[in-house]
Amino acid sequence: MASSLGQFKKKQNPRIETTFKLPADIPVWPPGGGFATSIIDLGGGLLVSQISTFNKVWTTYEGGPNNLGATFFEPTGLSEGFFMLGCYCQPNNKPLHGWVLVGKDNSSTLNGALAKPVDYKLVWNTKSLKIKQDGQGYIWLPIAPEGYKPVGHVVTTSPEKPSLDKIRCVRSDLTDECTTCHSMKLWRTENKRFNVYDVRPIKRGIEAQGVSVGTFLAQSGGGTNSKALPISCLKNTKGSFSYMPNLSQIKAMIKAYSPYMYLHPMEEYLPSSVDWFFTNGAVLIEKRKGVIRESSIEPNGSNLPQGGSNDDDDVTYWLDLPLDETKRVSIKKGDLASSQAYVHVKPMLGGTFTDIVMWIFYPFNGGARAKVACTNIPLRTKGEHVGDWEHLTLRVSNFNGELWRVYFSQHSEGKWVDASELEFQNGNRPAAYSSLHGHALFPKPGLVMQGMRGLGVRNDAARSDAVMDMATWFEIVAAEYLGSQIREPPWLNYWMNWGPKEGPKGPKQKDMWKGDER
Repeated sequence: MASSLGQFKKKQNPRIETTFKLPADIPVWPPGGGFATSIIDLGGGLLVSQISTFNKVWTTYEGGPNNLGATFFEPTGLSEGFFMLGCYCQPNNKPLHGWVLVGKDNSSTLNGALAKPVDYKLVWNTKSLKIKQDGQGYIWLPIAPEGYKPVGHVVTTSPEKPSLDKIRCVRSDLTDECTTCHSMKLWRTENKRFNVYDVRPIKRGIEAQGVSVGTFLAQSGGGTNSKALPISCLKNTKGSFSYMPNLSQIKAMIKAYSPYMYLHPMEEYLPSSVDWFFTNGAVLIEKRKGVIRESSIEPNGSNLPQGGSNDDDDVTYWLDLPLDETKRVSIKKGDLASSQAYVHVKPMLGGTFTDIVMWIFYPFNGGARAKVACTNIPLRTKGEHVGDWEHLTLRVSNFNGELWRVYFSQHSEGKWVDASELEFQNGNRPAAYSSLHGHALFPKPGLVMQGMRGLGVRNDAARSDAVMDMATWFEIVAAEYLGSQIREPPWLNYWMNWGPKEGPKGPKQKDMWKGDER
């Protein structure tokens, strides 16, 4: 990272002064296909590469997360023929860790994939702001020629317009609508009149073509309706999975990046494998026209009803614990030795990233505890249910195979955590902490409250000797893009409830199975 951070360096000492790298080198991946070959062909004559080396352009030391300000960068070290598509912005409260895509025009037609802007519009400048800053910042929106769109901004420290050769706009058919990510607000002024947002494709999922550029949206006043946004995302028009990892590469990534999941020292309800749950007494309940029938379940769930729903008033299915009290108590406790991470591998962000989703099954979810001021209150059976599914998602770049983020499911919500904020061990393997009874997942140990002002539900996470090594205990159960190479177990296509009284659905019935996490 070039250049000094200015006169406030000693006073502020922002974490962004340092550049984050994974603790260990990225492995040499098994050969085959286009995965981790550094360049992706999005079709229409557009090649893109991922750049994570930057020159600093301008820094502010106020506003944004923790009121530490933000820094704006432009990519450096571009290969011959590649051009900047937009600058990068990051809050100062964490080490520098980010990327932007740069583009190369590989078309043979007159209306190429990329074009210079015809002019610039000044979006904002900090000349009149009374804030601590490293010089003055000017943020420009490229004005694209007809038939093209900008996908990022240019940042300068001069009131003079940037060179028209500084950036490239993208042909409209190679772009897609984008939206702001409010949970990833990068910076804003104290009066909230100017905001800088992270942006991402508005449509995200296994079949969506939208590609994140890694750039930001700078906006003064107004809302952030996607149709009104002045910049776009890219689009993968090829519809090809040739840059996704093959099976041997997937297994190598799981070995390199799978978490260690630590259970709380007081945890009574451990994870288990699904077949352990079935063979140790779980039952299928069928309620048909008011008559209840109980059946044992085959180890792989082959006798479970497949697909469908519980909308039929005449027949309803659910899974339950055995009636025998001794077996019931035993199966609730789970069996850590049998547990596995059930892995779903899917393309994300137009196939430029791979999401490795690791599902964990618990036979039973324990009761919650509330906290009121300094008092902890057991909520008895509140939150208890049979059949608990939790998951983590590893987001890996298909340009080089680097782990960038991890998603931690937390009850009905969850949180993306940047790799720079994770706790690693044994190389590039993050730690995850399962909360007491509720099994929500967190990147650090400690108490996390759901609620406000000292009132809410406790999530207690702590390290114990009970740990699930997901690099050893895993089974790949789905990867649609690999076709018949992966055979889905029958229980995965059981679409009914995994517990009585509106018990939870299985992994394949969750919105994020085909979509994005949030």
